[in-house]
Amino acid sequence: MDFMSGSSRNQRGFRTFNVIDDFNREALGIDIAVSLPVGVITRYLDKLAEYHGYPLKIRVDNGPEFTGNTFINWEKSHCITIKYINSSSPYQNDYIEQFNRTYLTEVMDLYLFNNLKQARKVIEKWLTIYNTERFHEALSNVMLIEYKTLE
Repeated sequence: MDFMSGSSRNQRGFRTFNVIDDFNREALGIDIAVSLPVGVITRYLDKLAEYHGYPLKIRVDNGPEFTGNTFINWEKSHCITIKYINSSSPYQNDYIEQFNRTYLTEVMDLYLFNNLKQARKVIEKWLTIYNTERFHEALSNVMLIEYKTLE
């Protein structure tokens, strides 16, 4: 899990919260909002868990969203182990960093969004393509949907 920043045509900033599955590289979701406090993050993770289930382990940086009592209590209540990467060591969370680079070049750098509604629509469409139609080098150039049937 990681955050990225963007802005709309009117220069209003927004953040995205990107969640991927390290095992199969599936992009589980991207939440978009002007502000993403920890309460919004934990509700979004609960929403993702309704479909994917709760993970056994989550790897994150040691930013304030992930180190405060609210997040720690949330992860304990769901029996999740948090693995924090070392400060200034994004290579320890290389799957999300690689995903972020792809997302940046294929979405954030290509579009000038008019508003968050448009951003959500474009990103949702891109996520579907990312998870169902593109070949993933890390998965031996197999589409994710095919790889999941091999598991």
